[in-house]
Amino acid sequence: MTNIDDFRFNVATNQLMMLVVANEVSEFRWDEAAMRQKVAYEIWARLLYAVETDPMPCLDGRPSNSLVPPKD
Repeated sequence: MTNIDDFRFNVATNQLMMLVVANEVSEFRWDEAAMRQKVAYEIWARLLYAVETDPMPCLDGRPSNSLVPPKD
């Protein structure tokens, strides 16, 4: 994940929180900020979940290129 994507997500979330504190949760500004946060979250989540790691091979003794657990 790049720092700019994390930054965009944090900024979008902070803008929503500021609108909640200001009790502005039903106007055009809210809709716009909610949409920005939704898009930023989707990008952030796509980057976050794109990395597939399998920590189990070192724990269960199977080869690191195998997704099948060893038979007992």
